[in-house]
Amino acid sequence: MASALSSLSSTSSSLFLQHTFTGNSKAPTQFPNKTARFLVFAQKKAKKIRKIILKEDVANVGKQGQLLDVRAGFFRNYLFPMGKAQLVTPQLLKEMKIEEERIEAEKRRVKEEAQQLALIFETVGAFKVKRKGGKGKQIFGSVTAQDLVDIIKAQLQREVDKRIVDLPEIRETGEYIAELKLHPEVTARVRTSSFRQSVVL
Repeated sequence: MASALSSLSSTSSSLFLQHTFTGNSKAPTQFPNKTARFLVFAQKKAKKIRKIILKEDVANVGKQGQLLDVRAGFFRNYLFPMGKAQLVTPQLLKEMKIEEERIEAEKRRVKEEAQQLALIFETVGAFKVKRKGGKGKQIFGSVTAQDLVDIIKAQLQREVDKRIVDLPEIRETGEYIAELKLHPEVTARVRTSSFRQSVVL
């Protein structure tokens, strides 16, 4: 009898343990996962930028007077020590604006003077050039830019650079049109007349 009770007790214990650890074979026991997952994002270091103005032309960078955004290290280690650039400040921007306005005013003044001079040249009449004559309308030699410049100086007391004179080839008597490039935007059209010089016998 004692043997039967011992066998029954052993069988019960075995069934209890089997139920406890196996339970329903279709639904295995789930244990909480205590391992936390962390996502780490690496943030790139921000590049420091400096707004500068070039004090001279710099190859592969820019021209003198140009405003640029450059890396702080490039400005600190190269541009600034070499005297090639300086930082842009509110005061500097103000000074640049004043200088720009001064330059524009000077450009307008020069252009207006050129326009006034062109008006004088175009209304004064033809500038006459004397030359000894040959057969028919032919003249000896030709009328040159220097000839016209000398006549303008004699008649108007105005100095003109012969390099701005565009004169057609003049080898005969008659009236011609010469152009004087007084300004990139102003050209005077000047009448030039060549005639035979009288021969005194």
